[in-house]
Amino acid sequence: MSVLKSLQDRSRSSCELCGAKEKLSIYTVPPAVSEGVDNSLLACAVCIEQMEDADKIEPNHWRCLNDSMWSEHQAVKVMAWRMLSRLRGEGWPQDLLDMMYLEEEELKIAKAMGDGEDPDKPKHLDSNGAELQNGDNVVLIKDLDVKGAGFTAKRGTAVRRISLVHDNPEQIEGKVDGQHIVILTKYVKKS
Repeated sequence: MSVLKSLQDRSRSSCELCGAKEKLSIYTVPPAVSEGVDNSLLACAVCIEQMEDADKIEPNHWRCLNDSMWSEHQAVKVMAWRMLSRLRGEGWPQDLLDMMYLEEEELKIAKAMGDGEDPDKPKHLDSNGAELQNGDNVVLIKDLDVKGAGFTAKRGTAVRRISLVHDNPEQIEGKVDGQHIVILTKYVKKS
């Protein structure tokens, strides 16, 4: 059975995002390059145009995602998440995102194109410019006097499962010698 026929059967010959019945074609969800039943969906021309050109997005068209975000098909869920993420500034999409659930692998695919990331959000970078995340392990690159604890954290000390300080991208938190301390990111490297 062809991919098109499989998608038509799966969707009952309607757009899997908005439900339109006309001008339907296969949309392969990036980063996939070849169409397949698992990484493609049947979409109308309006949805495809808006998915491919951010300048043409009409927020009210995407209110349909309230239904399609619950699809059992990965490609549909991934594109619903991406479009809601692109529209989160409208207010209502954030409510839907808060309700939506994706498996870990689906979320990884959904985020693969950079959707959902706030470009204005400052990043926590180590001394080499590598981005730090909550739960990362780092190593101190300099001896640090720990104020108030009365000891020096030695260069080469591993700090496991760090936490990011949300309001300051130059600081992380972690435990050294059983003490919970704040460390400047310029004095650590990701391990």
